[in-house]
Amino acid sequence: MSDLNMLHSILSDNTTVSFWPEPFTPEQTRQRIKRANGSYSQNRFGRMGIILKGKGELIGYCGIMLSETDGKKENDLGYIIHSSYWNKGYGSEAARVCLEFGFGVPGLLRLTANIDVNNKASVRVAEKIGMKREKEFNNKNNRSLLTYLYSITKTQ
Repeated sequence: MSDLNMLHSILSDNTTVSFWPEPFTPEQTRQRIKRANGSYSQNRFGRMGIILKGKGELIGYCGIMLSETDGKKENDLGYIIHSSYWNKGYGSEAARVCLEFGFGVPGLLRLTANIDVNNKASVRVAEKIGMKREKEFNNKNNRSLLTYLYSITKTQ
């Protein structure tokens, strides 16, 4: 919870969350942290902060959460970077590290990412780390907007 204010400044920024239903309230940010912490206890994975080396500044978060996606439980790889740090490779770097970490968790064989079809930057991140577009669906968790489901399966 010590990162609450820094994370809230990211999740409440209109540009940063422009592909999300709406900017987060302080309580929604608090719940997001609780959910991530609970996921670590239960699943051995969750979302984690992205700290800018050399500055110690929280610039986003990335990680895996068990989530319902289009009516199915999936291991969702999610990432968000504050808009002032876009186009610097931080999202791809964080997503790649989380993918490698996730595939090191026993029994975790598939990861997905659900991405608004208009979010070209997130599509590029998913494709850079080897994910493939699996389908399109209307995302009930995001205003029923048309969404891509990207996935990757662990190879032996």
